[in-house]
Amino acid sequence: MHWSIHEIAQHAGTTSRTLRHYDHIGILEPSRIGPNGYRYYDDQSLVRLQRILLLRELGLGLSAIADVIDREADAPTALRTHLTWLRREHDRISRQISSVENTISTLEKGEGVMAENMFDGFDHTQYKDEVEERWGKNAYARSDEWWRGMSDAERSEWQQRQHTLASDWADAAERGVHPDSDEAQSLARRHAEWLSSIPGTPGSEHGRSTDEYLLGLGEMYVADPRFAKNYGGQGGAAFVRNALATYVENRRGA
Repeated sequence: MHWSIHEIAQHAGTTSRTLRHYDHIGILEPSRIGPNGYRYYDDQSLVRLQRILLLRELGLGLSAIADVIDREADAPTALRTHLTWLRREHDRISRQISSVENTISTLEKGEGVMAENMFDGFDHTQYKDEVEERWGKNAYARSDEWWRGMSDAERSEWQQRQHTLASDWADAAERGVHPDSDEAQSLARRHAEWLSSIPGTPGSEHGRSTDEYLLGLGEMYVADPRFAKNYGGQGGAAFVRNALATYVENRRGA
């Protein structure tokens, strides 16, 4: 059975333009093209698209997705890995919902909250497998050791720095600041310095995030809604990505 590009776009919650782009870069070619020039997709194409969308949920850029799919050609095996991640996320979110519901109920009853019941599902180690897959086990171990070694006050200060930076990015994007402007490049420099302060991130041992790391994160911010929301949504995330790309280009040319 074959489906038209418009049917697939509707079923997948994407756009025909996106599917044509996937074809253009070679990660999802149509199974056939009709005499009218329309693209059509078969069962294997749909399975490949499902894998692409799942990997985008993990925050991978399109070039990384192509590498992953080509490396693991057996779709059932790859999808089992995706399914394991989805089940973990489902469990984590369910526990977060339960924790927040319990907190609301406790507050409405005028009772004292219990710390041991409030943070189920909020463990920072939730991204352990994801970090190790992208940047290696040593990267996660070093950043985890750094985080656990911080005091509550230090963690709060670091989170405030992160929040302030994200807010400044979102504000600049909303005001229509150009990614090449001095203001945007100042934000990009702050962002790079913030990232390089985290032990275990690529380049942190030299006090300077690698170009590849900055470019990859920029793509991930746009691809993954979990990160895009920190910058005001897809538009803000795209602004951050473009500003970081310009920052890298300028740094390379320096």
